[in-house]
Amino acid sequence: MNKNLNKKIALIIAILLIFIFGIFRVPSGLSGKALLAAMGQNIHLGLDLRGGAHLILQVVVSEAVSAETDNTSGDIQQQLKTANLTFSQVSKPDPNKPTVIQVQGVTPAQSGAVQSLLDSKYSTEYDLTGGGADGTSTLTMKPTAVTALEEKTVQQAIETIRDRVDALGVAEPVIQEYGLGKDQILVELPGVSDLDEVKKILKETARLEIHAVVGGPFKDDQDALASVNGNLPPDEMMLHGSSTVTGGGDEVYILRRKYEVGGSDFRSADPGTDENGRQDVHFTLTNDAGDKFYEYTSKNINTAMAVVMNNRVKEVANIQSGIRDSGQIVGSFSPDEVTALSKLLRTGALPASLNEIETRTVGASLGADSIRDGVRAAVAGVLVVMVFMLIYYRGSGINADLALFLNLVILLGFMGFSGATLTLPGIAGVILTIGMGVDSNVLIFERIREEVRAGKAPAAAVDQGFAHAWVTIVDTHVTTIVSAAILFLLGTGPVKGFATTLTFGLLANLFTAVFVSRVIFDWHLGRLKPGEAVSI
Repeated sequence: MNKNLNKKIALIIAILLIFIFGIFRVPSGLSGKALLAAMGQNIHLGLDLRGGAHLILQVVVSEAVSAETDNTSGDIQQQLKTANLTFSQVSKPDPNKPTVIQVQGVTPAQSGAVQSLLDSKYSTEYDLTGGGADGTSTLTMKPTAVTALEEKTVQQAIETIRDRVDALGVAEPVIQEYGLGKDQILVELPGVSDLDEVKKILKETARLEIHAVVGGPFKDDQDALASVNGNLPPDEMMLHGSSTVTGGGDEVYILRRKYEVGGSDFRSADPGTDENGRQDVHFTLTNDAGDKFYEYTSKNINTAMAVVMNNRVKEVANIQSGIRDSGQIVGSFSPDEVTALSKLLRTGALPASLNEIETRTVGASLGADSIRDGVRAAVAGVLVVMVFMLIYYRGSGINADLALFLNLVILLGFMGFSGATLTLPGIAGVILTIGMGVDSNVLIFERIREEVRAGKAPAAAVDQGFAHAWVTIVDTHVTTIVSAAILFLLGTGPVKGFATTLTFGLLANLFTAVFVSRVIFDWHLGRLKPGEAVSI
């Protein structure tokens, strides 16, 4: 019996040391200041405690859907031309219905061939109708394809935002879907104070693209429209911009709508200067994009292409030779623009723009006040509970207080090992855990008291008390853990913090209230003299 008891005590001490290590690791010293600093490095504080930026952003998923059908329209034109099939235009006839594409002007003799081509290439994502005597075929993106594209757009936006936050060097950020609409993103950046700069970096679409130049430069919109007899083809677009070749003033260009290289095609990008001292960006394309770009440039030598960023022409250059996977972009960039552009290209372009739903900052002073008040409340709660247990349960109250102390050590050690973030609601979870721990001890102690009143010996009373209370303790803890798990799955940052500390605390409490408390009782019973009553 004593041998088994010694093993259990050794196990408890080993677990205590392991979780103390989880809290402090190897501190620089044993002073209170050094221990607090070590604890602060291992237990991460959330936004409401450290201060920082809080944003809820909405992804404009309709832009991604429209961009996808724009690219599909360009692909359809290319496929029809390659197959030598006659048509007048491929366009999206209704701006309010970005999922609908029409192929017009197909001759009756070629209608079947066009329908067959469209069906073989695009039937997976589009429903195909028409192809009758009027020579018009209509492709409508399937609802399932629209939903999948919208979900993909939000996930790409989350990944891009996370990459940009990593580039900013923010520690322990929270970036995740928010709300039930599935198009909102929660961004919490602890320790960040410049909200405007963060919003600029996160919301910048950096939609850098390379387009074929159809016409220009023109001095204004009227001249540009006159060059196409006032009727701009649907597969072309008109943009303003400048080029160092023509002096850098504001000009108008007509470009092919479909881009040859898009923001997501860039694998890396670095700021620099060219041989003439002008700001430029050295870029490398992905393998697939490099193959496509080489095919385009090698077939269009001595023609112009335009570098477009955020719907503005930044530079126009003639293609001198085939370009595969690397090159440089020289344009009318400022040093800050080049640095920002290279960073954004490295992290990838956002698939759609973002709208602000909610933005706010939490000051560091508010965080410090929250920490101080929260710690005071927790310490006061623990002291009151410990004093109550000592007064009401006498010697057995020491047992409860030791188990309660070990519970807190295990909880904080869990936080240190797992890297979970401690929030202000998380401190509330710690306090609730203390209450649950006391509740477990009260259940056990009251059952022991009942057995003592029934005339049983101390050892039998303790054994029966734990046996009868065990089922009730497990039942209350399991149901509360399930509730905390639901909060964690459906909640946001602060709510997740509450659910995390509550879950860890309850798991620790199952160990301390049942196993540790029983070991202490067994050790105490072994020291009682024959006929001596247990102090409870």
